[in-house]
Amino acid sequence: MSRPLDPIGSVKFKLGLLVAVSVVVASVVATVGSAGGVPIWLSIPVTIALALAVTQLLASGMTSPLRQMTVAAARMARGDHSTRITDTSRDEIGELARAFNRMAAELEQVDRQRRDLIANVSHELRTPLTAMCALLENLADGVSEPDPATLRSALAQAERLSALVADLLDLSRVDAGAAQLRLEPVTVRQLLESAADEFQYGERDVEITVTVDPPDLAVEADPARLKQLVANLVDNATRHSPAGGTVSIRATATDAGWLLEVADEGPGVEPGSRDRAFERFGTLAETEGGGGTGLGLAIARWVTDLHGGTIGFVDPEPGRTGARVRAALPSTPDRASVAAPKETPVPQPSAPAPLPKSPQAGPPPLPSMTDSLFGGFWPDRGVPGRPRLLGWAVGVGVLAGIALPFHDLGLGTFLVLMAAGLLLFAASPRRRHPFTIACAVLCTALAATALFRDAEWIVILCLMAGGAIATMALTDARTVPSFVVSAISWPVAGLRGIPWLGRTMRMLTGTGHGIAVVRTVLWSVLGLTIFAFLFMSADALFAEWFSGLVPDFGSPDFAVRVFVAIAIGGIALAGTYLALNPPEVDTVRWDSRPVAKRFEWLVPVLVVDAVFAAFLVAQAAAIFGGRDYFERTTGLTYAEYVHQGFGQLTVATVLTLFVVWAASRKAPRETVEDRTWLRVALGLLCVMTLLVVASALNRMALYQEAYGFTQLRLLVDVFEGWLGLLVLATLAAGWRLRGQWLPRFGLISGAVLLLGIAAINPDAWIADHNLDRYEETGKVDWYFLSQLSDDAVPTLDSRLDGQRTCALTDNRREPATWLEWNLGRSRAESLGLEPSVPLDDEQVCLGQTDD
Repeated sequence: MSRPLDPIGSVKFKLGLLVAVSVVVASVVATVGSAGGVPIWLSIPVTIALALAVTQLLASGMTSPLRQMTVAAARMARGDHSTRITDTSRDEIGELARAFNRMAAELEQVDRQRRDLIANVSHELRTPLTAMCALLENLADGVSEPDPATLRSALAQAERLSALVADLLDLSRVDAGAAQLRLEPVTVRQLLESAADEFQYGERDVEITVTVDPPDLAVEADPARLKQLVANLVDNATRHSPAGGTVSIRATATDAGWLLEVADEGPGVEPGSRDRAFERFGTLAETEGGGGTGLGLAIARWVTDLHGGTIGFVDPEPGRTGARVRAALPSTPDRASVAAPKETPVPQPSAPAPLPKSPQAGPPPLPSMTDSLFGGFWPDRGVPGRPRLLGWAVGVGVLAGIALPFHDLGLGTFLVLMAAGLLLFAASPRRRHPFTIACAVLCTALAATALFRDAEWIVILCLMAGGAIATMALTDARTVPSFVVSAISWPVAGLRGIPWLGRTMRMLTGTGHGIAVVRTVLWSVLGLTIFAFLFMSADALFAEWFSGLVPDFGSPDFAVRVFVAIAIGGIALAGTYLALNPPEVDTVRWDSRPVAKRFEWLVPVLVVDAVFAAFLVAQAAAIFGGRDYFERTTGLTYAEYVHQGFGQLTVATVLTLFVVWAASRKAPRETVEDRTWLRVALGLLCVMTLLVVASALNRMALYQEAYGFTQLRLLVDVFEGWLGLLVLATLAAGWRLRGQWLPRFGLISGAVLLLGIAAINPDAWIADHNLDRYEETGKVDWYFLSQLSDDAVPTLDSRLDGQRTCALTDNRREPATWLEWNLGRSRAESLGLEPSVPLDDEQVCLGQTDD
């Protein structure tokens, strides 16, 4: 099947056209996005993706012959020469493909002749050897006596082997190009009679006649080679002549040289087999008088060609039967041809053999253009096309285009996530594994936060955690490096999955390329546009109906929805391929090489332990010395002290986990003493790290009491607690010296903690604690409370009376649509609060602070 760029006869022009089309597509898409008000963070990825898709569609046909040649060359190395390359292109690559096909056809013919040679030599050697072995066994067992007849039979078989070896040696000289002619005057009658005399007294009951016209015919030739030619022709004729038959040898002078004919009275040769008879082992059928080597006529053709003549079978004379071989030879061979003899007696075909029509001879399955990038780490594995999954991904994109733009997070977001999640779950071959099912349940719970919470910050964090959990489940990642590779593999799947997408498109269109789909869509859109606008201009009623059914393609809203649909559909499609054919992420490992000496890892760890111990002593002095001692010693207030140190303690906790990981990889574990030192040194470090975590949490609690509660402070507090949980898990794993489960535990526990934050209704919790602080200290940030999400509205409404308008002001808006529904927003709307004016300079809210 021809490809879209096949008629173009230049690779350079094709590349230029490819660049031009890609630039035009990118420019059009970017212009549409800019005119429609599409955000740049959405417009750029979609533009690049569409431009790459068009490039892939056009470039695949340009490079497919080269990739076919790669596969064909690999098959030829294994002995399969039947593969052919698609050569419909008219450019330089198409010429290369046609040359490759000609080479493959010639190699296939040579390989067939080689196999025939081996098989036929084995056959020819087996017959005389079997007869000789049987004869010798009879002689050895005393079954027969060594009489002259028995010995003559053995001699005949030995002579047959000798003739076969001699013929093979002659052919080897031909193949090596070592054969040379020694020209001298030759009397033809004398040569023919001498050759005929060798067969007169053999066992074959055949009469041989010689006729030369004129009788004194003399030519210039190589006597030995010419006699070899005659002997092989006469031997072939006598073997196929019936008993009492006649073999005639005739030499006749002509204007161009002379003719040599050898005729017999045997069954003859069918016209369709005459050319085949001159190939090596071309006549192997056991006919009457058979038993030759099958190389005689091939050598006869070689001698004829060497003299610059031709040879072939001709029809017998009228009224006679049998085979008739005629060799047309020059009287004086060309000296140039003698100096440079032909290297092979087998004539090569002037045109390549016709391409086989068997399925295996067609174009080989193509390796992907991305195999060179991802083949070892991410093999394609030939995943079959799945049209239903492709349609499902397109449906997810359409649903996202409808539900997500111009709507807050809510029911629409949950529906899109569920559709995408079910698609990935259905595509994954691991969907029946208990771990995959557990991850699917956890991802569903994380996605459900959009249904229950209006606080976007916690919902977005839960959705990000759900994406990480889903990626881990699809790739079966188990280590930290594999988590990193898994996170990268999802966007890369959009490129790696191109071959699978091509196979899916072929299943949909029944063609080798998606160009048929593109043509169909373009013609359909063109027909719809032309005739719809004609009828709309002709009939007002039809125009009203059509305008109601078809969206306004020029509206900014439609452009944003299209971009969102393409982006989300593409992400879902990439995730589908990731589920169908996940990469081998666990092959990415950091090799562990323990040090030779124990002190190489132990001394640095003990130094870190000493620093931690000194810090804990300082913490104890600050606690037992009191605030006066601390402020007198450092010159800082206690609030400044706790605010200044929390971030550093969090970083120290993270670095401690890294130190434990590095030391556990470098520490040898061969002896009990090695393992004991590892447990004690790292265990002590983990215990002191837990005390550091407790100090950090205490500082954050003091800071929140002094300055109030916010989303970031709550999140950082939970993050520090999660680090403490990881330290506890590391301590448990270090005691058993088995920590393969730690990476998954860390990721899943982090997701569960986010679910815990969502479960406590974080904005309401923050509002409640800030109001508790207000009741105790009289200080509160009303503006911050007014910016909390709808989740906090019931709490604020229930606890505020006269100052309700200080917190319930400019965060109220119009009722949400059903796509934006969630529990927090619904509860806030059910209170029936009226929007009030924002805070102004004349409005007094007691306790207002700028914390």
